[in-house]
Amino acid sequence: MRLKSQYIFVIGVVGVLALYFLVRAVAGGGHAPNRAAAKPAAAASAIPSVQVKLTPDEVREYDVVLRGRTQATRTVQVKSETSGVVAATPILQGTVAAKGTVLCRLAVDARQAALDQARASFKSMQLQQQANAELSRKGFRSPTQLVQGQANLDAAQAGVRAAEIALKQVDIRAPFTGVFDHRDAEVGSYLSPGQSCGTMIELSPLLVVGDVPETEASKLHVGATAAATLVDGHTLAGRVRYVAHDADPATRTYHLEITSPNPQLVVRSGLSADVRIAAGSGPAHLVPVSALVLDSAGRQGVRYVNDAERVAFAPVKILEETPGGVWVSGLSGPIRLIVVGQSYVADGQKVRVAMAR
Repeated sequence: MRLKSQYIFVIGVVGVLALYFLVRAVAGGGHAPNRAAAKPAAAASAIPSVQVKLTPDEVREYDVVLRGRTQATRTVQVKSETSGVVAATPILQGTVAAKGTVLCRLAVDARQAALDQARASFKSMQLQQQANAELSRKGFRSPTQLVQGQANLDAAQAGVRAAEIALKQVDIRAPFTGVFDHRDAEVGSYLSPGQSCGTMIELSPLLVVGDVPETEASKLHVGATAAATLVDGHTLAGRVRYVAHDADPATRTYHLEITSPNPQLVVRSGLSADVRIAAGSGPAHLVPVSALVLDSAGRQGVRYVNDAERVAFAPVKILEETPGGVWVSGLSGPIRLIVVGQSYVADGQKVRVAMAR
């Protein structure tokens, strides 16, 4: 028996609908659990992962670091006290001269004759006063005449002293032990009182001078130990002898002076130096340079994970750079420092934590 075409159509429609619901049931039953499981997975993937390193605090000496230069303790122009022609220059410039060494000698001229005359006058006055004293005992000289004779004797003695000083002044001597660094007068030059023979500099002890930022000045005090590494490789050790209390209005820095022994005078004045000055001690953390970040305000610091598993930021100050990292202050106690992923998380953000290898 052959089916009519309308029955065939109905059977086809029913078959298609049955197939549709079958496929939907199979597909829907398989995907519902996957969607349910995907929600926690998506939520988990939204929490970023970071790697941390447990960083303890240590007590460490604080140093103030600055650039400085060596400087002579004293620089003096040695000047003539009298006038005359330079007759000799016994010391070459650049030579070490002990205190009292003759740097320039003026011509004696009539100074020796003036001294001889003053001595002769003094001798005459001595004899005259002796005679006055003898006559006074015999009643032939009044007390007034005796006093006048003593005054004349004292004046003659002062004349001898003045002539001796004038003669001594022809020798222009080093006022302290140091280097006769520059000569201003040569043989044949005429010097008036106040004109320079040359320049003496004192290099032992030696000064190391620099300018301290206003943020560091309060940490320093007179007597603090200091070390300087010079551009030529020499190292100096000394102590702070002066810290200014008034800042330079242009640079807002405070002048500082360190005194250091230089017995062999091998270190010259004017050399650049890297200076480290002890400024006490306190807690510090050693962190990798890569862990340093900037916050939204532009402050330099580090990010770490707190007890609530959230990111926190702490501003720090660099104390010292070493091959193993930088020592910083500003942190308290052991912290879980973020060393991987610190640039991709924000303050207060929840994170998943893994220990760095």
